[in-house]
Amino acid sequence: MKNPLLGLQMLFVAFGALVLVPLLTGLDPNVALFGAGIGTLLFQFTTRRSVPIFLASSFAFIAPIMYGVQTWGIPATMGGLMAAGVVYVFIGALIRIRGAGFIHTLLPPVVIGPIIMVIGLGLAPVAVNMALGKSGDGSIQIINADIAIWIAIASLLTTVLISVYAKGLFKLLPVFGGIAVGYVLSLFCGIVSFDSVHNAAWFAIPNFTAPEFNINAILFMLPVAIAPAVEHVGDILSISNVTGKNYLKKPGLHRTIAGDGIATIAATMVGAPPNTTYSEVTGAVMLTKAFNPIIMTWAAIAAIILAWVGKLGAVLQTIPLPVMGGIMILLFGSIAAVGLNTLIKSQVDLHKSRNLIIVGVTLVFGIGGMAFGIGEFSLQGISLCGIVAITLNLILPKDIGDNHIVDNAQMED
Repeated sequence: MKNPLLGLQMLFVAFGALVLVPLLTGLDPNVALFGAGIGTLLFQFTTRRSVPIFLASSFAFIAPIMYGVQTWGIPATMGGLMAAGVVYVFIGALIRIRGAGFIHTLLPPVVIGPIIMVIGLGLAPVAVNMALGKSGDGSIQIINADIAIWIAIASLLTTVLISVYAKGLFKLLPVFGGIAVGYVLSLFCGIVSFDSVHNAAWFAIPNFTAPEFNINAILFMLPVAIAPAVEHVGDILSISNVTGKNYLKKPGLHRTIAGDGIATIAATMVGAPPNTTYSEVTGAVMLTKAFNPIIMTWAAIAAIILAWVGKLGAVLQTIPLPVMGGIMILLFGSIAAVGLNTLIKSQVDLHKSRNLIIVGVTLVFGIGGMAFGIGEFSLQGISLCGIVAITLNLILPKDIGDNHIVDNAQMED
């Protein structure tokens, strides 16, 4: 009985972040639960159940999914995300054949950093609009702005305070805490409607959505897979440090990244967000010393069972816009900061013309909304800036811009 209870605890730790992604992107939270459960089981099968990791909704895909759903609809977005899962599997195969070194050659920090920053900042206005009680595009005022902003601030501050000051298991639940405080405040303000909860059945088949394949959606999503694929290496190193085992060697990085890809393909086949390894759960593993991978099997089974509880999904969908908006402000900002930190940690010298060109052009193309198209075919946003960053890195000579820009003090001398 101990392992099932520990598994339920792991799911609880992941729950807030897991359901946040579908709630922000217009997907079904019950389907996301089902996708996380199935994805985790497939990851365990691929890695021979040797890594104590739980897979669930990836934050890196929030902005791309929001854009994809608005532009092409959910089925086509799922098709694009499935293609991103195939990229993971392909990278796993390349690592198996050539080793992991080629990743650093093709995707150095000067390429990865600005791409991650664009993922974080690309839809920053959507977060602000939701925090102000508006629809994502800002065209409709859904909740009074004066009420909405206070709820958003309360959700944001709670998330920040828990991240900074909480101890033990509570430190792993910042999103959960932010949603809870914002929701209670929303109840006092009378902006929560329970009509959908009353109408929902206790047992209900999740709203599964089959993927459709649209070349524009596929090309848009493919470069988005780059950032989570690189982040995956850090996640595996992290859980290796926690357990004292080298998972990069056994079962091997090629198996773990392919496991992520297979889990993502399976999740998107039913309309769930792409899966990624959850650092919150890694933190919980460290605190509880629950190193047995079978615990994650029980967490996955619990997620699959909860996916069929109709009233749970209905309750989750009553969470008001400003609560989501407040958390998104921190979330999108944090993703952008991860990109910035990638440049800083790797000591990317922006005095060098080569690096400055790659970072500068990538950021402006991504955040500014640059688009190239022929007929119905179009490249824009993350897909365009990903291709541009990789191409510039490959074609610009390595030795250009070695002379640093002379600063004012030197000029005065």
